[in-house]
Amino acid sequence: MIGGAAGDGTFLSGNILARTLMREGLHVFATNEYLSVIRGGYQWYLIRASEREVYSQISRVDLLVALNRDAIKRHKSLLRKDGIMIIDPKDFNNISPSPDIRLVKVPLTDFVHEVRGKRVMRNSAALGATMAVLGYNLETLLSVIRDVFKGREEDLKVNLLLAEKGYSHVKGDSKINSIKLKKSNKIFITGNDAISLGALKAGLGLYVAYPMTPASPILHFLARVQREYEILVFQPESEIAAINIAIGAAYAGVKSMVGTSGGGFSLMTEALGLAAMSETPIVIVVAQRPGPSTGMPTFTSQGDLRFVLHASQGEFPRVVLAPGDVEEAFYLTIKAFNIAWKYQVPVILLTDKYLAESGKSTVLDENLISIEEGKIIRGTYRDVIPYRRYRLTEDGVSPMALPGTKGAIVKANSSEHDEGGFVTTDPNRVVQMVDKRFRKLRELEREMKRSNPVGIYGDEESIILISWGSTKGPILEAQNILRNQGIMTKFIHVKWLAPFPTELLVSETRNKNVIVIENNRTGLLNSLLREHLLIDADHKILKYDGRPFYPEEIAEEVKEVANL
Repeated sequence: MIGGAAGDGTFLSGNILARTLMREGLHVFATNEYLSVIRGGYQWYLIRASEREVYSQISRVDLLVALNRDAIKRHKSLLRKDGIMIIDPKDFNNISPSPDIRLVKVPLTDFVHEVRGKRVMRNSAALGATMAVLGYNLETLLSVIRDVFKGREEDLKVNLLLAEKGYSHVKGDSKINSIKLKKSNKIFITGNDAISLGALKAGLGLYVAYPMTPASPILHFLARVQREYEILVFQPESEIAAINIAIGAAYAGVKSMVGTSGGGFSLMTEALGLAAMSETPIVIVVAQRPGPSTGMPTFTSQGDLRFVLHASQGEFPRVVLAPGDVEEAFYLTIKAFNIAWKYQVPVILLTDKYLAESGKSTVLDENLISIEEGKIIRGTYRDVIPYRRYRLTEDGVSPMALPGTKGAIVKANSSEHDEGGFVTTDPNRVVQMVDKRFRKLRELEREMKRSNPVGIYGDEESIILISWGSTKGPILEAQNILRNQGIMTKFIHVKWLAPFPTELLVSETRNKNVIVIENNRTGLLNSLLREHLLIDADHKILKYDGRPFYPEEIAEEVKEVANL
């Protein structure tokens, strides 16, 4: 764990260390916590690294890099016996840690003064010391620093020098046998990074968003690469403008995506209905945080599930996908674009702060990707039947010609309309068009069944753990804890929330002890189980303090509710 004040470079140094450990061949997971302030508030970055794949943080800390007194005050109790704490003695006089804790004193501030660097650069010396304590190769750290500060030669030079000073100060004092593994082709990405990469792979042409934590990093990522990938990234004046711009671009044939959180999505709901009525494909990322109102902007929650399922007026088919980790965030983003354009419906990708901003080492396989577009007409319309934008079809999906298509007059309408796009209130035509749009639902359900809508992990036993979204990682780790204690469970992770995988879940939960695990107060997934399966979970493990689950607390609660 690296702990310090906002503005001290805590997150950047944590990201550098995570990538360094990954390059040493380890599997890495990292997460963070911070307040909604620019400077001064306390924040921490937690890295877990192992020779096996890791899926979440755990409650124990082996090594604490304390960049201020708050780090010691808040986290000293989390250090395990024989844990290590790296401190700058100049800032931490009269520190008396437990005799079970090994104190490593590194003159970070003095090193910075020696090289005439900035105070924030103390982190590089601390990272060098950390590599020495862990018994790893300094050159791996230096290679990551070179990547991070590429093009900033003066800063690069000073940070490299400080990392070397920190390493040399501690070298030879390491008492840890580091794990040496074969280097791999893994990359270290967050959930937001994975969504950005998935969108680019799917053919993204426009990303438009008004900044809102925790979705803002998608805006930052795509803005950095927009020229390289020949896309347009735009920040308008509001969330309402963002979604309307994206709908307009999609009408013109550009694959578009918007990103926001619950408060921003609240402003987008009328335009969500516009996309549905005009049958314009759009992908919306909703990254959840605690509400209502402003809530806690920089913390995590799963409280918006029912909101996104029912947002906007009227009835229309939509798709809601909820990835559980960075790999699913990548592949489900591509799936979201495929569905939106193939079926001409709005698709919502539902994440949360924990997934959005946590990082994981992973390998993304391009062989698992296929791009679909559906009935899109580009260039010239050649059918003998006059073009009608909302032609009645068996599957409910009409040919979508783009404005400017030769041989076609392209109309779009936000009011109820006939096949040609002209406003209608005729009862028979209204019924025809509503039924036409809902015929897509039948096709979407088939699509869902072909797409592995749930993940199933663990053993064929009577205890069934069910959840969705970012709780996946902590539950997988909790299963390992329980398995080591001789307690077998099966974990069902629901990725498709609309359409809902009713038949599959019925077969998996019949006559079983069901425990629902969610980051909300009211058990929103459990309400879907009642609605679609007519079952109520035997037990619910709910957490709603803005923090993600720790595997240890899930394991303990499972044992308690299952009377084990």
